[in-house]
Amino acid sequence: MCYVSNMAGLRRADMQKYDRSSCWICAVFLTLAARLIAQTDASDVLTVTDANWTLILQGEWMIKFYAPWCPACQHLQTDWESLGRQSESLGISVGRVDVTQQPGLSGRFLVTTLPTIFHAKDGNFRKYVSSRTIEDIQAYVEQKKWAMVEPVPGWKSPPSLLMSGMANLFRVSVCIRQIHTYLTNTLGIPCWGSYVIFAIITLFMGLMLGLMLVLIADCIWPSRPKHREDKTVVILKEEVSEEEVEDILMEEKGTFDLDNESKRVSGDESTEEEGAMSDGAAAAESSVRKRKPQAQNTTEGR
Repeated sequence: MCYVSNMAGLRRADMQKYDRSSCWICAVFLTLAARLIAQTDASDVLTVTDANWTLILQGEWMIKFYAPWCPACQHLQTDWESLGRQSESLGISVGRVDVTQQPGLSGRFLVTTLPTIFHAKDGNFRKYVSSRTIEDIQAYVEQKKWAMVEPVPGWKSPPSLLMSGMANLFRVSVCIRQIHTYLTNTLGIPCWGSYVIFAIITLFMGLMLGLMLVLIADCIWPSRPKHREDKTVVILKEEVSEEEVEDILMEEKGTFDLDNESKRVSGDESTEEEGAMSDGAAAAESSVRKRKPQAQNTTEGR
């Protein structure tokens, strides 16, 4: 009896061990299956980065810009994966861009809201603004509703030079934010101290850039010395007190009066001379008249 009870106890222990091991095996199998399914879905939706974004310049694409913390992006994730599984039947490629990991692409496409969907056809980009359900997205591709939407202008297109500069600007802004976080959180520098450091760096870079521009301008358009033949005359004005100014004015007034007096005297003299001359001329004329009758009388007496 003891032997039978011992055997029964061993069988129960073995059964419990078997059950536990089978549970572990099932859990591992389910985990592997889930990973395999996730990898299959991920292969249908291509992750677009700064390194491979030029792939979307060829063919037809539907691209989604998202962030892991965005609730609307999480709500769209299931439909987007379903669209990726149907990409072969639709004849398109499906991609996604994580803006937290690829700030350059978010600047290149000028993404301001999340989620943002773009349609690309042979390098022509159109922003998708319709409903985000899987049925509407499929109809947008199958019925070619994108043909009724104006593409992004050339100067605003992602491959343009302006958008390339915008991408670099977004990368720099992210680097600045990371440096600010490192200074404040890791090194324990206060926020105002970080701002002061960035202000000093900005001023220094501005001075260096200005110096470089001046040197380049001087090399391209060198300044030539101008030779002037005319000599410049420099007049030095001394400060004059009020009394001296009054004396100068009085002297000028006196000279002005003297000039007027001299003019008046000279005018009187000239009038007297003219009167004397006129009197003399009248006397001479009267004497001439007197002589004429006398001459006539003498001729008659003869």
